[in-house]
Amino acid sequence: MSTMEFVKNKTLDKLKYDLVRSNLISYDDIEKAEEIAVSQNINFGQVLINTHLITEQELLKFMESKLRIPYVDLKNYSLDKECLRYISFNDAQKYKIIPLFKIENELTIAMSDPLDLLVIDKIAENLDCDIAPVLSSESAITKKIEEYYKTENTVGEIYTAKSQKDYDWQDELHNANLSDEHIPNLIRAILKQAITQDIHELYLDHTPNGLSVNFKGAGIEVINAGYVPSALVAQFISRLKTLSDLDPLVSEIPQLGKLILKVDDMTFITSISSFPTIHGERIMLRIYKPPQNLEKIITDENKTEIIKKALSTPGFTLVCGSSLSGKTHVIYSILSSLAKADKNIMTLESIAKYNLEKINQCELNENVGFSLEKAMRFVEFQSPDIIYFEGVTTKEGLDYFSSLVFKDKSMITEFLADNIEDLRNKFTYDHFLTFKSLINCLIFIHHKDSIEVFDKAALQKYF
Repeated sequence: MSTMEFVKNKTLDKLKYDLVRSNLISYDDIEKAEEIAVSQNINFGQVLINTHLITEQELLKFMESKLRIPYVDLKNYSLDKECLRYISFNDAQKYKIIPLFKIENELTIAMSDPLDLLVIDKIAENLDCDIAPVLSSESAITKKIEEYYKTENTVGEIYTAKSQKDYDWQDELHNANLSDEHIPNLIRAILKQAITQDIHELYLDHTPNGLSVNFKGAGIEVINAGYVPSALVAQFISRLKTLSDLDPLVSEIPQLGKLILKVDDMTFITSISSFPTIHGERIMLRIYKPPQNLEKIITDENKTEIIKKALSTPGFTLVCGSSLSGKTHVIYSILSSLAKADKNIMTLESIAKYNLEKINQCELNENVGFSLEKAMRFVEFQSPDIIYFEGVTTKEGLDYFSSLVFKDKSMITEFLADNIEDLRNKFTYDHFLTFKSLINCLIFIHHKDSIEVFDKAALQKYF
């Protein structure tokens, strides 16, 4: 089954012209929404909601009345956890479904697309029971999946409170316990050591000694932290990729996934990137800390006011710093602070690090043709007020996002610079001239306890 089949909503495909006949949406709006849905490989119904053509509640009420299928509001609904074993985490994510309860031989599941008979048949065939679908919103189902299946794609709990800086994951490697949990325990131990030592990136490389585990933190060289023995490498990589929702059978093409870490009382996200080399897959893990209140990161009220003012006017808010300085953490904290704003905020990212409330996060996916270039062509149809995009490496991309400022858009992006002098030198390149003139606010991260904020006047003075 192709990826396009997964996101096509058969229910709305059947009812879309009833929306027109009911004077809820125009025929032209239907065509535009379908074009966006196909180009971005997202649910047609989600496009209708994101573009404010119809509210989610209006759409659900309409579908319920037409289909005569009961609607269930999952907001405060408590699922029967015993039913989670009937539907895997991957199927729940893929088909936007979640089991609610089971009575005798009938399993009731919430679906955003209750007329997708292929999915119903597939689930029923695997379970050998009857399926009773009920209607629910895709966003509500997604939240419930994250809430109830969160242990399915985590490596379990990691506790660091009593850990010392000299914690060594290889102690777990030599543990005599060779049960099925040995590999997950190894993964947990490696991540635990990385977190206790404030490591942000891990590299796994194939060598004659086995899989080399390498740590890299802010401002430090790559440090070898030991080896996963050759006899365990295949099993280790397979389990790590499965936990990250990657295909363990594919090694010839790059893959990008993520996994959840429960660390003490905090949830960390780790992105997993696999890349084929002649020696075997190279795997990089990058650990992201959860966003904080902006005021906790930047305690100076004058600085936070500069940032807020910049985001309320057309122009760029630029977050700079060296590699692993925490640029993404600061940006996510800024985005999180904007959740209460009555604005359409969109992101264009290789991978969403955290799910942010009321932020329309878009993950680029080269495998289905949803590249940054494709996103740039269609993002304006979404009428965004604020756009966050990851660093652009081409002049064409920079020129495009600069042009959006003249259409009253506020932009957030990041830029790599080791220090202020390095930034000044990079800004002297001709293709940065227009971009530099459109910066309303520059946030420079020297380290986590030293963050400078420049407004437009200060920028003109120093740069």
